[in-house]
Amino acid sequence: MNTAEESREPLPMSRESFARFAEFITKELGIKMPEAKITMLQSRLMRRLRTLELGSLEEYQEYLFHSPKADEERTHFINAVTTNKTDFFREPQHFDYLTRTVLPAWAESRRGGRFQLWCAGCSSGEEPYTQSIVLSEYGRKNPGFEFAILATDISTRVLDHARLGIYEESRLEPVREDLRRQYFLRAKDPEQPRVRVIPALRRKITFHQLNFMAEDYRVKDLFDVIFFRNVMIYFDKPTQEAVINKLCRNLRPGGYLFVGHSESLAGLDIPVNSVGSAVFHKPA
Repeated sequence: MNTAEESREPLPMSRESFARFAEFITKELGIKMPEAKITMLQSRLMRRLRTLELGSLEEYQEYLFHSPKADEERTHFINAVTTNKTDFFREPQHFDYLTRTVLPAWAESRRGGRFQLWCAGCSSGEEPYTQSIVLSEYGRKNPGFEFAILATDISTRVLDHARLGIYEESRLEPVREDLRRQYFLRAKDPEQPRVRVIPALRRKITFHQLNFMAEDYRVKDLFDVIFFRNVMIYFDKPTQEAVINKLCRNLRPGGYLFVGHSESLAGLDIPVNSVGSAVFHKPA
């Protein structure tokens, strides 16, 4: 006989329910959602069911689409279904290219001003903080160099995490020891192996929520570099092309676009040319 607790366990998601969730996710977020992901989606929504004390995914679907709190729940839904995998110094060849090629060329052509970088799809912050470290190190060797970073993501949950800049110390494994000492503060409690990004580094980054499916990104600045890495893998080709074109509206002529090494822009009608491994240049 099942216990009372077991009897309240929601039934598996039906194909009909999955199809409706999947259609909403693709329309609103651009994320492909094949039927093979039905188990993954169900497991991610279980926490919302428990929080809301709902008995089935069908009840949750009704709550998400038709309840008076539908707009508020949409934020929780997006936080639940989006994937946020990132690391410090992920795909480090890009940071070498940034330091050795992009920044010297920028310094030669601009001869002053502030270097502007956009981290599009910043997740929980490891990537923009890595970029801030790399640019700070360049500034230490090149006095007078100034920079600012815009970091955007659709998930309010990861943006809140990123703004705090607090991480488990184990997350710093890819970071050189000298950079750890320079840019991170260790918790005083030895039983709390956590670190926090120093205030000077955090001040260089502005975090904002942004949905790549929006027609107007409401971003006014022009950027010298845009990092858009490991986001397109969730989009189909037409969505990839549309999003790249919208991002490039804010890429300064002569600027660079970095994408993930596993991502291809082949066949897309976009205003940038390949100049390196997953590195693209917008003609001046």
